[in-house]
Amino acid sequence: MAKRNILAESAGATAITAREFVAMLLPFTDKQRGADRINASLRSFAKPGTWFAPMWAIMVGAISAPGSHWDLLTIGKIVAAMFMAGPLLCAFSQVINDHFDRDVDRINDPLRPSAAGIMGGSTVTIVALALAAIALAIAFFVLGTTAGYLALAGLLLAVAYSVPPLRLKARDGWLANTACAFSYEGFAWAAGAAAFGGLTTGTMVLAALYSFGAHGLMTLNDFKSLAGDRALGLRSIPAMLGPKGAIVQAVTFIDVFQVLAIAYVAFHHQWIATAAMTLLFLVQIPMQRKLAADPAKNAPWYCASAIPPFCYAMLASALAVRFGGF
Repeated sequence: MAKRNILAESAGATAITAREFVAMLLPFTDKQRGADRINASLRSFAKPGTWFAPMWAIMVGAISAPGSHWDLLTIGKIVAAMFMAGPLLCAFSQVINDHFDRDVDRINDPLRPSAAGIMGGSTVTIVALALAAIALAIAFFVLGTTAGYLALAGLLLAVAYSVPPLRLKARDGWLANTACAFSYEGFAWAAGAAAFGGLTTGTMVLAALYSFGAHGLMTLNDFKSLAGDRALGLRSIPAMLGPKGAIVQAVTFIDVFQVLAIAYVAFHHQWIATAAMTLLFLVQIPMQRKLAADPAKNAPWYCASAIPPFCYAMLASALAVRFGGF
């Protein structure tokens, strides 16, 4: 019964999350409501609220490649890539992270399945191995060898993030956020491009820059677990630097690497993309002022409000690569 309840709750959370992500990407929607409902999904199995980032990144990578076209074959391949990146690989990372985070979750959010004792270690192992196997099968046999190795690298980073003896999340927030950001953004972006023969220098540079920008967003995500991290000695960036220091670090990464991405696209004379990216960057600045006023309270609102322009800027840079040929 408990397992059926978990699956039902996860299905409901997935539907709600998908609707809220669509709303989040549109202007003039209630960002706080969206943030609250997406965060509520983190209590469910495999946390569907986390799937959006790699799904968007792999789609952006595919769009950047000149080998992708507006036809059924391409669309089907992109959908398969997004399914691999989100409901499979990202879900894998969340399932194992929840299991090895169960002690801290008993403080931060005791309703999560592993923290509540509903998901045992053997069940977690079986589910995680199944998710990983299906994801890698899609990656290698549908998306291609290069995309397959990138997916495997992302999977290994997820293991390093959560699983002892490395368990970067507990050891070092700087390395942990880097591993998480590159597995969710950079490797997914590169895999999407590689699936359509478009893994260029421009793609790799922009994927890396936006991954480091996402490093700051990962710091904001850690605010919700600050109490448990401190109690159990986990070295997340908010736990190490405190709320004020963590906000400075997060905003610095978010802003500096976006500016570098804009400069890189401008260097290649893609002026329309440069203008779009600049505008999308500037609209985030007032949001950061509100964030700084009360980081712990406003971090979810900021993520729901500022991630859309961040993501649209990724898309603009990908189109610059596609049409600029760099």
